[in-house]
Amino acid sequence: MRRTPLSLLLTLAMLGTAAAEVAYELVPNFISPPPGRQTIGDGHGEIAVDSAGNIYVSVQEVDAGIQVYNHEGKFLKALKLPGSLHGFVVRKDGNEEFIFAAVLGEAKVIKAKLDGEIVMTIPTSAFPAAQRDYVTVTQALPGEKDGKGRPKTKPLGTGVKKSETATEIVLGLADGSEKVIKKEKGVNASGGLRLTNCDVAPNGDIYVVDGYGRSHIFVFDRAGNFKKVFGGPEEPYKFANTHKIFIDRRFEPARVFCCDRGNKRILHTDLDGNLLGVIATDLRNPSSASFHGDLVCIAEIAGRVSVWDKAGKMVAECGTNPQTTNTPGIPPEKWESGIVTSPHGITFDNDGNILETEWNKWGRVLKWKRK
Repeated sequence: MRRTPLSLLLTLAMLGTAAAEVAYELVPNFISPPPGRQTIGDGHGEIAVDSAGNIYVSVQEVDAGIQVYNHEGKFLKALKLPGSLHGFVVRKDGNEEFIFAAVLGEAKVIKAKLDGEIVMTIPTSAFPAAQRDYVTVTQALPGEKDGKGRPKTKPLGTGVKKSETATEIVLGLADGSEKVIKKEKGVNASGGLRLTNCDVAPNGDIYVVDGYGRSHIFVFDRAGNFKKVFGGPEEPYKFANTHKIFIDRRFEPARVFCCDRGNKRILHTDLDGNLLGVIATDLRNPSSASFHGDLVCIAEIAGRVSVWDKAGKMVAECGTNPQTTNTPGIPPEKWESGIVTSPHGITFDNDGNILETEWNKWGRVLKWKRK
């Protein structure tokens, strides 16, 4: 038998390692803002790419919630969609692509054509009352501030709001009883649905997460009919600010990929909601994700973009900020080239390059080209 020399084996091994490496380089000043503007505008949402390579970026503008750019970053148009649209994806349904979006300010989900025409709405009323009407009642403590300078409050009760009058709030508790809370100065009920993202499973089911609420994940069929709910802050999930969820089609069957931001982790469930395992912990507050081949890129709002392989190993990072960041208030004059501030939305384009949009009052999009 002919033996392969050890030196050749080492060379082949090194070549294999090099082939597996993933590296990216910044594309400076990629986005050209709409005419007459220096930046794209107040960003607090997501970014996605359609099959033609066009780029969709959400901004907080009334009746102009998504801006569309070509693959070179040139502004094309604004779509007449809600300004409080938060997380969205571009997915094919049948032979046509659609925008599926969670509208944070209106607690609903919309399906729209790529020209912005809304063809389906899942309204607030379609969500189960146990999650839809769940609130926390608090009372302000006059003159007292917390560690961040915000007014302090004390909790008075949590549960499903059954009724509210000028003098009292009635809550339905988990044990089936009711609690009556008198309305005094500073008493306020807050909560309810705060939908932050949605995605579409291979069978057409729509998955929606209440990421700024109690982190429940709701499942609707293709027509918008409610099917089930799972997740939330209780065992076994213990979700906390599960900011966005995505359908991970790298696996068969597909899985739900959860950016559990409050716990600084990412994890998988199956499509029925059964926990499959934690992928990674100690991230810098994972806020969004996108898939290309076996890779997933993650926007970490506390100052990093990371890339992970299918086995759950980080293989690259981009734009890492040496400081912990999570603020929309960094103005353009303080931006550093290639250094992120608050990564909030992210996508791979069709060639495997990374596009990231930030939570920023002025709006910022960065691009890294795969080497």
